[in-house]
Amino acid sequence: MSISNRYDFVLLFDVKDGNPNGDPDAGNLPRLDAETGRGLVTDVSLKRKVRNYVAMKHGYARPFDIYIKERAVLGRSHVQAFKELDIALGEDIVVPIPSDVVEQFNELTLPEGLEVATEEDGSVSLMVSGVLDKKEAQQWIKENELPNKAKTFLNKTLKDAKARKPTREESDQGRDKMCETFFDIRTFGAVLSLKSAPNCGQVRGPVQLTFARSVDPIVTSEHSITRMAVATEAEAEKQQGDNRTMGRKFTVPYGLYMAHGFVSSFLTKQTRFSDKDLELLWESLGSMFEHDRSAARGEMTTRGLYVFKHDSELGNAPAHKLFDLIQVKRSNGSDGPPRNFNDYSVTPPDDGPIKGFPGVTFIKKVG
Repeated sequence: MSISNRYDFVLLFDVKDGNPNGDPDAGNLPRLDAETGRGLVTDVSLKRKVRNYVAMKHGYARPFDIYIKERAVLGRSHVQAFKELDIALGEDIVVPIPSDVVEQFNELTLPEGLEVATEEDGSVSLMVSGVLDKKEAQQWIKENELPNKAKTFLNKTLKDAKARKPTREESDQGRDKMCETFFDIRTFGAVLSLKSAPNCGQVRGPVQLTFARSVDPIVTSEHSITRMAVATEAEAEKQQGDNRTMGRKFTVPYGLYMAHGFVSSFLTKQTRFSDKDLELLWESLGSMFEHDRSAARGEMTTRGLYVFKHDSELGNAPAHKLFDLIQVKRSNGSDGPPRNFNDYSVTPPDDGPIKGFPGVTFIKKVG
């Protein structure tokens, strides 16, 4: 059963002597808003931690499997879903491209389902997806002025290919199967229209998160670190036995971050996101940092998870007005830069119906 209430929520977490979310475009420095100096943690980073917690708890068992997992080949999940639905698919094939035709393919932008690949021995092949739309590919050949040899090779390859593109109805069945199997698709949605796998369309997830933003500006501390070893004999010889390697590490001395989240009851009907899934989401947000420890992260802790439950599906109050009810301020007598959670005071509403907001109930999950 999908849920029948709208929810808005506030996630409050902190970091101490760690990097909560490094920016690869800035040498892995902690992300920040350049104009205000406030720290940022992306929604993608938070969703990753939720996925990791669910995977750890359920061991990738259905219906709590995870679609976006480390080193996954996403297309395999699509193929598996169609097999379980007994929907026939075509076969992928790899056809060597004749040496006198290879050069003609260098300047071509091939349609979806066709890809040129260079093998380890230097030979070049054309990869044809089992879900290629042969009619679209043949139409592309007709509409483009291709060299004769390349055109002849493509026409023969397509004639021999055993490709089959799923129908619209079959794609919808595949999408429903993927939602049934994977918690993160039911929750956050996913783009399931891959070029080299059965098309399952797109899923708009009922749960959405914003970037987390620190309550106060942060500073980045840079530390020199030393590894008392080297990786190769050449390095050891160069250092004449000293065998030391210097490096750099970036941390935030302390930062308290706040993110907002939303749960749409209407979208839960499309993905079949249930009350059980919702409780698992709350549990994940409350405990995800407890199982994400690393030297780079320092100390990260969920300090507050505050939920606003609406009586209706459309909602009974604007989300931003509800978020304003969570007051986070510096504690009285707290001088200097904040260095722990006690330097702040958090004032949420009392549990239960909220005065001035009929139809909205406040639930403190963590805090």
